[in-house]
Amino acid sequence: MKKISITFYITLVAVALAVGYGVIAPKQFEGVTTSAKNFIADSFGWYYLLIVSMLFFISIFLIFSPIGRIRLGKDHDRPQFSMVSWLAMLFSAGMGIGLVFYGAAEPLSHYAVDPATAAPETKAAYKEAMRETFFHWGFHAWAVYGMTALTLAYFQFRKGQTGLISVTLRPTFGDRVDGRLGIVIDGFAIFATVFGVATSLGFGAVQINAGLHYLFGIPVGFVSQLVIIAIVTVLFLISAWSGLGKGIKILSNTNMVLALALLLFIIALGPTLLIFNMFTDSIGGYLENLIRMSFRTAPLTPENRVWLNDWTLFYWAWWMAWSPFVGMFIARVSKGRTIREFMIGVLVVPTVLSAVWFAAFGTTAIETQRAGIIDLASTATELTIFEMFSGLPWSSFISGIAILLIISFFITSADSATFVLGMQSSYGSLTPPNNLKIIWGVIQSSIAVILLFVGGLDALQNVIIIAALPFSIILIMMVVSLFKSLKEERKKIKRP
Repeated sequence: MKKISITFYITLVAVALAVGYGVIAPKQFEGVTTSAKNFIADSFGWYYLLIVSMLFFISIFLIFSPIGRIRLGKDHDRPQFSMVSWLAMLFSAGMGIGLVFYGAAEPLSHYAVDPATAAPETKAAYKEAMRETFFHWGFHAWAVYGMTALTLAYFQFRKGQTGLISVTLRPTFGDRVDGRLGIVIDGFAIFATVFGVATSLGFGAVQINAGLHYLFGIPVGFVSQLVIIAIVTVLFLISAWSGLGKGIKILSNTNMVLALALLLFIIALGPTLLIFNMFTDSIGGYLENLIRMSFRTAPLTPENRVWLNDWTLFYWAWWMAWSPFVGMFIARVSKGRTIREFMIGVLVVPTVLSAVWFAAFGTTAIETQRAGIIDLASTATELTIFEMFSGLPWSSFISGIAILLIISFFITSADSATFVLGMQSSYGSLTPPNNLKIIWGVIQSSIAVILLFVGGLDALQNVIIIAALPFSIILIMMVVSLFKSLKEERKKIKRP
């Protein structure tokens, strides 16, 4: 096995302590993490809004700037993956299970359960629900991922550095990134990745269990979820062993085919014309209100502030916490693309695809609720999408596709994470040893199983949100280092 970095062992101890606390005192663990999360949302919400908006505006600047001509690699390098495979991989790693989990549930919640400002189940709430969902899963989310990935890819392929988060800060901190400072920075990245993916695996297992119960009557509970995680773990470890060019590429392409099939079925069998009208109108509302939503803190309306904490600020922290994992993966598969091509691909395409997805699933769910046949608003989040299917033709067939898609996303996320964790634990190696990837794969699945058993997934989710605060500082320094380094290339990009 290639040399394993000291960061691996330090992070392993930190992970074990956090999980151990969750197992020994789950109620206390959840109480402490919830209090810390709420304090951060109340005290630093303005900061999160400014940081994420800054990343979005910088992303737009890079698309239109002459800097956009710079290639992520040497001038003669060209992309390793086709445009379709590349977009499929970044989309699968960036959103994955979340699209299926929240596709119907989030717009429905904003409409019928907890609207941002409008009265529940009104036309105003309907429009607001779609606009807010587009906002949460749109440009700002992908700007966080994109700027993290761009910085990593630039230093990795243009400057010949390793694939570690810490080395991107060399223009700012010099050789100190090779010492304790680097260990701390990379440790944060690994910690956030392990818990972020373990949480997603837990939620994915819960939703797969709900779908199998809906279709085949399989009992909902820990034993079923344990079996699901065990089976999927074997599958993603097989994929991880096969390597980046085979396993993840094939899985990502499969994800896109299944997702497109499911999307087309919903558009065709749901309220087709209304879906297209809501998509078009909501895109307009999203763009029209983009600046206002980006800086909204509701300082004088406490009830609206609670909603912002629970949704917008939660998402902004979540995307930042996930950015080390998703950013490292996107960077790894983006060698050879120009900065302009990269930012358009990362920022625009997933945002549009997410908007189409939420327009289709959200509109269908809200119309199902309005018809009064099924009370989706009182359904558990993991069951919402399957209950929605029951009101459509071919419901069992569509549910089967949805379950396959969740499993495929599940495997892809875990596979991508094992690659990133292996890379971060072997001094940034672009080809981390398979043994190390398998170790991390087993650890991720084990954490998900343990926390499902003790009911600690919500507490773990809180930990990720808390971890976003220190990582946001690292993210700012990464962007500063990127622009410091880009200064050296200004002579090249100013040539006619």
